[in-house]
Amino acid sequence: MRVVLITGAASGLGWQLARACHARGDALLLTDIDASGLAARVGELGPARVLGVAGDITDPALHQQLLATCRAHFGRLDVLLNNAGITHRSPTVCTAPAVLRKVMAVDYHAPLELTLAALPLLRESRGQVVAIGSMAGWMPVLGRAGYCAAKSALSQAFEVLRAEIGRDGIGLLMVYPSFLDTPIERNALGGDGQPAGHARSTIGRIRGADWMAGEILEALEQRRERLFPDRGSWLASLLWRVAPALYYRQMSRRFAGELG
Repeated sequence: MRVVLITGAASGLGWQLARACHARGDALLLTDIDASGLAARVGELGPARVLGVAGDITDPALHQQLLATCRAHFGRLDVLLNNAGITHRSPTVCTAPAVLRKVMAVDYHAPLELTLAALPLLRESRGQVVAIGSMAGWMPVLGRAGYCAAKSALSQAFEVLRAEIGRDGIGLLMVYPSFLDTPIERNALGGDGQPAGHARSTIGRIRGADWMAGEILEALEQRRERLFPDRGSWLASLLWRVAPALYYRQMSRRFAGELG
C-alpha cells in the first residue's frame, strides 16, 4: 500500500487525485487551507486510511506537521503530490506587489520547500515527487505575469532537482497541463487581491480534472519525468519559440479581455 501526500486536496485536481489514489488502495494524507472542505472530503472517503491536516501550504510549520503525521501514522511516504496553487487575472501594471508575492509563495516557494523537507522520508521509500507546473511557465499568457513567473520558477527548480535526487532513487514527475476546469480559475485574484472581476480567457480545449488525474497517475506508474497532456498547448509553446511575433498577435486577440 502506497502512502500519498496531496496538497490542495479539498477541491479541483487535488480532490480528483485523492479519489483516484483512494480507489487504487493508497493510504492518503490530505491537506488544504479550506478546513471545512477538507474535513468533508476525508469523511467522504472514510477515515480508515485517510487523514486530513488543514493549514496554509506556505507555512513551514505545516510542512513539518504533515511529515511528522506521515511518519507517526503511516511510517513512510511514497508519493508527494504538490498540487496546491493559486492564480491571478490582472495586467501586470495594475497588480499589487502583494498579489505577485502571494502567487509566488503558493506556486513556487511552498512546493519546493515542502519537497526538500520530505526528502528524508522519500529517500527511505525511493519514492516519487509530482509537481503541477503549467504551459504558462513555458510561454507568456497575458494578464498572468505572476502566475507565469511562479510556474516558470517551479519548472526550472524541479528540473534541476530531479537530477540531484535521482541519485537517491527518488523519481520526479513534472506535469504541464493547460486549461483545466478547476476552482483555481474561479478563485483567481484580481490586481487588488480581491476575486477577479472578469471571466478567464483560454487557449485550446478545457479539460476535466478527473481526466487529468488519471493521466498523472498513469505517468507515475511509468515513472515518467514529464507529462505534456495537451497537444494544443504544446504546439502553442512551440509557436512562441519559433515565431514570437505571431504568437503575440494571436495572444493579444484571444486575451484582449485581460488588458481592460
